[in-house]
Amino acid sequence: MRVAIGSDHAGFDLKGELCILLDELRIEYRDFGTFDTTPVDYPDLIAPVARAVARGDFERGIVIGGSGTGEAIVANKVRGIRCVEAADSVTARLGREHNDANVLSLGARIIGTEVARACVRAFLDGEFARGRHQPRIEKIARIEAEEARG
Repeated sequence: MRVAIGSDHAGFDLKGELCILLDELRIEYRDFGTFDTTPVDYPDLIAPVARAVARGDFERGIVIGGSGTGEAIVANKVRGIRCVEAADSVTARLGREHNDANVLSLGARIIGTEVARACVRAFLDGEFARGRHQPRIEKIARIEAEEARG
């Protein structure tokens, strides 16, 4: 599995901790930045992560900010992205199992390192359950296509 990861300045420290986790899990990843705590506009860092996942360059993405909310909004603007914002591992797991989420958004000012690590593990280990959830994902894709056409 290949993972794209990125954060704004508020998520920078947590992103570093999660890169250590990815190293421990021997998961290949690319850090899209930011690379320090200088204030930045999160869309500039999050959109490239989401686009890389949508293109298929990476199987999953992780985006981190202060709350995780703006990051999830940005990621979900990219066609083909289903981003789950999680503050607990159950939500991260269910995002994968029920929604085939391909990007996880975390709020560094909301959760601590251990909870974030648990969320990432659940997200990376989770598999889409298909079954009754598959038609819902197809409906989401149709809505997305309709919106793209205007």
